[in-house]
This record gives sequence, C-alpha cells and structure tokens, in this order.
Amino acid sequence: MTVGLLYRGMQPNATSPTLVTERLTLRPHVRADFEESAAMWADEGVTRFIGGRPSTAEECWQRLLRYGGLWPLFGFGYWVVRETATGRFAGEVGFANFRRELDPPFGDTPEMGWALAPWAHGQGFASEAVQAAAAWADAQGLDRTVCMISPDNTPSMRVAEKAGYREYARTEFKGSPTVLFERPIPRNPEAA
Repeated sequence: MTVGLLYRGMQPNATSPTLVTERLTLRPHVRADFEESAAMWADEGVTRFIGGRPSTAEECWQRLLRYGGLWPLFGFGYWVVRETATGRFAGEVGFANFRRELDPPFGDTPEMGWALAPWAHGQGFASEAVQAAAAWADAQGLDRTVCMISPDNTPSMRVAEKAGYREYARTEFKGSPTVLFERPIPRNPEAA
C-alpha cells in the first residue's frame, strides 16, 4: 500500500530538464516517443556506425527504458530532440553510464551520445543538440564527459570537435576500431 502511494506521487522525468535552442527542443522521453525512436534505430544509415546493424523493436524498447532510468540514477540522461517549429522527431542526444568494457575505461565519466533521424542529417541539428547538451553538462559542473566514435564516421567527429571534444585514444570496442574523445569542462581563466 505504501509503495503504491509513493509511486502515484512521483513525477515522471522530474529531474530531467527541457532544453531549447534556436531550432530544437530537447525534452525527456515519454512512452509515446517509442514508434519514432524505433523507426530511427531501424534505419541502416543511422546505425551504420552505431553497432553496425539496425535495432529490433525489442532493442529499441529496452533503450527507451534505459533512457528513463538514467535520470533518477545518475542525474543525467538522454533527451528526445524535436524540431521546435514543427514538433517533428529529429533524434536523441544525451549522457549515459553504460559501463563499457574499454581500454582505457571510461569509468563513471558521463558518455555523450547522439543519433539523428535521416531527414535531420546535414542541417546542423546534431551540432546544435550536442552543444546544448554539453552546455547543460558544463552548468551542472561535470568535470569531464567522453564519447566514442567509429573512425569512419567523419560527420560525427566534426560534431564532437565543434562541441569541444578532443581525441585522446584509439582502441577497439566489441572487435571494431573506435576513437575515444573527451571534453573537460571549460574553465574561466580569470576565476583561477
């Protein structure tokens, strides 16, 4: 009985903020986002450099559940990215702790990730969304964030570099080459 009362009193996504940029709205995931997210992750062009194969509906559902669990556990997570003017689903961006088996390891450092729907490619949306998420991380006082990108994914490397990420290692993840990037929080030299 007490658990039921506690559950009813919780606010979904209470700790996940909504971010608004010039063209985009980044907001917490809700169940209704599933179909559009699954359609994006089922596209071979989207997953070419992210796992190398389209995701099944079951894998997409599990991803949506992970996204919902990140915010209350870590205080960071993923957002749905929508074009503000139209409300159209543009993709997903955010931070996670996936405990990846990497050498060198990420440890508990928040890992930035992003994926955009095919229609949203080539419009600068990825850079805009990643920079907004990075600015949010800076405001939270995160000392460092990381990301990993396939060495063949030149567009994502440019997005990462525009947001202040710099390469620090090359390694393998699940048998495929990957490039590791890090972004220390920008420090105000006058404050030191």
